[in-house]
This record gives sequence, C-alpha cells and structure tokens, in this order.
Amino acid sequence: MKKIHAAITGIQGYVPEYILSNKELEKLVDTNDEWIVSRTGIKERRILKDKNKGSSDLGAEAIKLLLEKTKTLAEEIDLIICATATPDMLFPSTACLIANKIGANNICAFDVMAACSGFLYGINTASKFIETGTYNKVIVVGCDKMSSIVDYTQRTTCVLFGDGAGAVLMEPNSKGLGIQDAILRSDGGGGEFLKLKAGGSLSPASHETVDAREHYIYQDGQPVFKAAVKSMADVSEEIMKRNNLTSEDVAWLVPHQANKRIIDATSRRMGVGDEKVMLNIERYGNTTTATIPLCLWEWEEKLNKGDNLILAAFGGGFTWGSIYLKWAYDSQK
Repeated sequence: MKKIHAAITGIQGYVPEYILSNKELEKLVDTNDEWIVSRTGIKERRILKDKNKGSSDLGAEAIKLLLEKTKTLAEEIDLIICATATPDMLFPSTACLIANKIGANNICAFDVMAACSGFLYGINTASKFIETGTYNKVIVVGCDKMSSIVDYTQRTTCVLFGDGAGAVLMEPNSKGLGIQDAILRSDGGGGEFLKLKAGGSLSPASHETVDAREHYIYQDGQPVFKAAVKSMADVSEEIMKRNNLTSEDVAWLVPHQANKRIIDATSRRMGVGDEKVMLNIERYGNTTTATIPLCLWEWEEKLNKGDNLILAAFGGGFTWGSIYLKWAYDSQK
C-alpha cells in the first residue's frame, strides 16, 4: 500500500482594505518610517476597521474565496482547523463561527492556539487526520485581528502587527507529495516575555486590568528577538539535515513574517539565498497565524509541483517549528 501524505491542494488569502502606513503611525507615536523599516522591514499593514467584525470574518472570507477557487462545496469539507491568537471570544471556537459563516454546520471544527506558530501546528494536526484516513478534505485557516489587542500608544509593538487571514485546502496524496516531516517545539518559560496579561482565568477582566492596559500585547523585545533568531534558524537547519536536504534542494523558504532580521538569520543558517525566500512583511507586517499562508498565496504562481518547501515560524509561548513539504500542484499561471 502506498503511503498517504497530506497535501495542500489550494491556497487563498484575504486582507482588509484599510492600509495603515508608517507615515500614519508617525502621527500616533514617537517613531518614523526609517526607524521602522530598518528594524523590522515593515512599510505598511492592513487593519480591519469594522468594530463589529472579528477574526472569524477574516477567516470566513478567505475560506469562501478558497472554496470558489478550488470548486469545492462547503458540505464537502470534513474538518476546519482555525489557528488564531485573537479568537472572537473564548467560546464558541472561532472555527465553529467560521463554519457557520460558510454554511458548514455539520462538521468537525476546532481552534489551535500556538501564537505565531499556530498555522504550522494546524497543518501538522490536519495531516494526521488525513494520513490515517479519518478525513479527506480539511481546511486549515490562520486568521488574526491583531489590531484588537495592539496598544497604539506603544511604539515598540504597534508598528509590528496587522490583520489578515490565509487558508489552505488539504487532501490525501499517494504520489509522495505533501507534508514530509515536521518538527514542532515549545518552551513555556518564554511566556513571561510575550503575552496578553489579562482576560484569561488567571486574571479575568476587571476595571483594574483595563486601567492597567493589560488586555494589549506585552512584549519584552530583546529576549523574544534572540529566542526567535536562534529557534527558527536551528529548527530549519535541523529539518534539512534530518531529510538530507541541501540548500540547492530547497526551492523556497516560507518564514513567519515577524521581522526581516529574523528571516535573514534563518535563511543564512540554511544557506538559502534571498531569491528563495518568500517575503511580504513590508506590506502586511506580522499577521501572526496568517503570515505563512499569505506568503504561499502571493507566491502561488511561482510554485511548481514537486518543489521542496521549508516552512518555519516562532511565536509566543514560546512556540516554534519547521515543516518540510513537497508542493502538490502546478499553479494555473
């Protein structure tokens, strides 16, 4: 019997229309375009301005477009896994809300929370359902309305994040294409450096937590940066060695779009040139769980069947990981 792999058979992204540029941020906090670009590589980011919409709306739009693009009916989907750091609410899950919005109300749906590594955790989880024959059509969507937890009075964090969503359709493949290997890791000790202090069971919302602005992202930049550089580079090099891949074998590095300097460090460790690195951080900033699928969506026309891709991410938790996959189809250019 041929081994079954879980392959991506369709990709779609969605970003809000409103563009928040570095020039506009200069009016909000003490910063400037040169400072932001030189330290992060970000020039602008998209923001979901509608206060009545959340992450589920971003995710639902991406999936609706994906279903149309792949000529798939909502009722054909067996499972939706939503990776998000900004759920619409603690419960019901954002995946359940998305399923309802696309008209799929009789399927398995759940959320995965691994911060910026969430999409990798999500597609690896999906692969196990597919490899075991449990499900045949799985959608994994990364969606985050980061603007909902960004403090726009804090210049160190407000310049980093944007809103967006990216979704993939995953199906069985018996020809050796799809996910080949995954390394996923975590270190809960890193939680003190990157977190949302209040809003959970440990520190429920109160006048005190709101007044202390504890419902916004807290990040201690230097420890996070150092851990991200080391972890993403280490795990990407490890997955290459484990699968006997050289830099020439790798068609594309698809890195989490948190900081251009972190991405550069990872590609250098892998020996992969800039021409093989997917980037869109300058336009979207850090969309957390959506960065990797948004990159795949924008670069889809350059992907060829059989291409070796290395996906790498680092996020709060700390969480990090890398996935090696063989691209499963030629795009319709």
